Amino acid sequence: MRLAVCAEMVFTDLPFTERVRRIHEAGFDVELWDSRSKDIGALKATGAVFSSMTGYTSGSLVDPDTADDVVRTAETLIPTALELGVSRLVVHPAELVDGQAARPVYRSSGHMWATGARTLERLGNLGAKHGVTFCLENLNTILDHPGIPLARAKDTLALVQAAGHPNARLMLDLYHAQLGEGNLIELVRKALPYIGEIQLADVPGRCEPGTGEINYAAVARALADAGYEGTVGMEAWASGDSYAALEAFRSAFTVTAKAAA
Repeated sequence: MRLAVCAEMVFTDLPFTERVRRIHEAGFDVELWDSRSKDIGALKATGAVFSSMTGYTSGSLVDPDTADDVVRTAETLIPTALELGVSRLVVHPAELVDGQAARPVYRSSGHMWATGARTLERLGNLGAKHGVTFCLENLNTILDHPGIPLARAKDTLALVQAAGHPNARLMLDLYHAQLGEGNLIELVRKALPYIGEIQLADVPGRCEPGTGEINYAAVARALADAGYEGTVGMEAWASGDSYAALEAFRSAFTVTAKAAA
């Protein structure tokens, strides 16, 4: 397994490029969110490996009135992804503005399902054209993202399965899944053939492994036993010192993996 860290959530007192440099020097790949405000040349100069970035800027995957905006804005971000060497671009079931639902919807419909699957397939075709993969991230609607339809892991997995495209995968976020569904080990086993990348944080608090209720050592063992060799990204706040948070993450996902081998 490759380990990545979201630069938006650690070393937050430092300029963004310095955050990336420190994550890279600590031996991790780097996740980032909206790339439009970033100095891409400076980020590239750090030598970091960039695991994933946000892959659209407007529109809703499941809304026929705005689904074209998802695909259109996704295409505008591909040059940045290619410059940074990003292989996975993250999309969500519906549009987010400052992390919240742009147009809250509390019931899903068959029309949303069909639109979401078609849009995801279109993104898969776009990704295949440029050699990148679009990953649909599950979200929790209990705490962080109320009003996002088809956000649960079982729903995003079903959409990826329905799209049926190798360049449309699942960004399986275990923090969100724990809040919304639980049963994480069975979830990762079921979703394994469709996963593009895994993200995590502990619950409650959305901080590094070991600060909450999730037994990430057991999750890491299950992933190792299943033969998962993809990326696991810590999309979590540091509960205290950022270096300590990175080491807690590394310990959960390397020591345990060695023990399982």
